[in-house]
Amino acid sequence: MAEMEINKNVDEIMTKANTLIEALPYIRRFNGATIIVKYGGSAMLDDKLKMNVIKDVALLKLVGMRPIIVHGGGKEISKWVKLSGKEPEFYNGLRVTDKETMNIAEMVLNKVNKELVGLMQKMGVNAVGLCGKDGNMIRVNKKMPDGKDIGFVGEVASVNTNLLNTLMDNDFIPVIAPIGLDDEFNAYNINADDAACGVAKAMEAEKLVFLTDIEGVFIDPANKKTLISEMDIKTAKEFIENGVVGGGMLPKLNNCIDAIEQGVSRVHILDGRVAHCLLLEFFTEKGIGTAILKEPLF
Repeated sequence: MAEMEINKNVDEIMTKANTLIEALPYIRRFNGATIIVKYGGSAMLDDKLKMNVIKDVALLKLVGMRPIIVHGGGKEISKWVKLSGKEPEFYNGLRVTDKETMNIAEMVLNKVNKELVGLMQKMGVNAVGLCGKDGNMIRVNKKMPDGKDIGFVGEVASVNTNLLNTLMDNDFIPVIAPIGLDDEFNAYNINADDAACGVAKAMEAEKLVFLTDIEGVFIDPANKKTLISEMDIKTAKEFIENGVVGGGMLPKLNNCIDAIEQGVSRVHILDGRVAHCLLLEFFTEKGIGTAILKEPLF
């Protein structure tokens, strides 16, 4: 029995060693690379999943990458809008944001932001919470879907990277809430996917990661075996044109295409409900989600 226990322990140790060896070329390749993580979905609501994401980002930092977190907070905002006596309203997936709702959104996003910063500090890495107002970082134009005025909803016009680069050069992880300023310095709510995409393009990021509540892109959404591990933007555009993707995946895939066309090397769509999904995607040969590339690998 003792010998069997020793063999079992040796096997476990070797498995861990092999995992580290498998990760080595990826750690080497992405050392010094800027990584944008759009954090949202169920991974923000479940405390255990939240800690897993924070641990993953901390590890990315400690092995030499330069991560930036851009987070949402939609469900929490909706909760507080209801508590204020209003009913959350959406148009084409975008929150209709009057002045009162904008004030609520700022309050909630600031709370979420500082919670994430605290968790990063708990993991032993320095983080700074920001929004697009800080350092005049994110400037926006008023977003008018189908010509409709939906209030203080912004479309990213430009991202000033000075503050982000200063923080990262001094060993801090920026944690960004999606709020920007217009030309008259009014605060605007920004869709978190759009904000992450804007930051990734401005920073010329090596990777942009969307943490979602879906496993990735499927050829047939009803068949989980049709998950696509890697696709180029030509195929992604064909999927959109042929109606293969729809719903919430459609704007996400458009953001992926736009980011890559604007200089981001690779975009990942991951299921944030999977424990340590960032590490599994970045440091293993197979990965777990869908990676979108500029061109086919072969």
